[in-house]
Amino acid sequence: MTKSKWFKWTSNLLYALIFTFLLTMIVIVMSSRASGGEPELFGYQLKTVLSGSMEPTFKTGSVIVVKKVEDQKSLLKNDVITFKQDETNIVTHRIIEVVKQGDNVFYRTQGDNNKAPDSNPVLSENVVASYSGITVPFIGYFLKWMSSPLGTGILLIGPGLLLLGYAGWTIRQAIREIEEKVKTASVDGSEKIVS
Repeated sequence: MTKSKWFKWTSNLLYALIFTFLLTMIVIVMSSRASGGEPELFGYQLKTVLSGSMEPTFKTGSVIVVKKVEDQKSLLKNDVITFKQDETNIVTHRIIEVVKQGDNVFYRTQGDNNKAPDSNPVLSENVVASYSGITVPFIGYFLKWMSSPLGTGILLIGPGLLLLGYAGWTIRQAIREIEEKVKTASVDGSEKIVS
């Protein structure tokens, strides 16, 4: 593979990777804005772990993938659930006991790192999602920042600036190649005249 072909192949690959990454980040942030909270895709949501109550299962700053629960009364002991603690707080803890009272189902929960169970049982209606088993460490801080007004602004303006910079760099490389070809052609032409 010649140097110019390798350069073009590497350049195209880099462009595709950057474009895919930025497009994915935009979809995640726009999804987050549209849902009014955490990003959602195909029924799965990304939740940022903000405390150490579930360590070592989830490290603070990790992102966990949770799936919306269809039947909120069908959860079992040891399932990890995400639930509304109150109007503003969402918590992810493990079910330590399932309590059934007539048609009502309550869950006693506890963080893996907490010494005592949560003080209030969780009504099945307050369960938002269950843990899917997928955790991505440390990206939670980045996603939280991206959801902020400043992060969203940078995410929307940044890709355009990066693509403009990449286009300028590509044009400059093309001009250099043309100049080299012109110099080579003029040197070859002058050598023919001299001989």
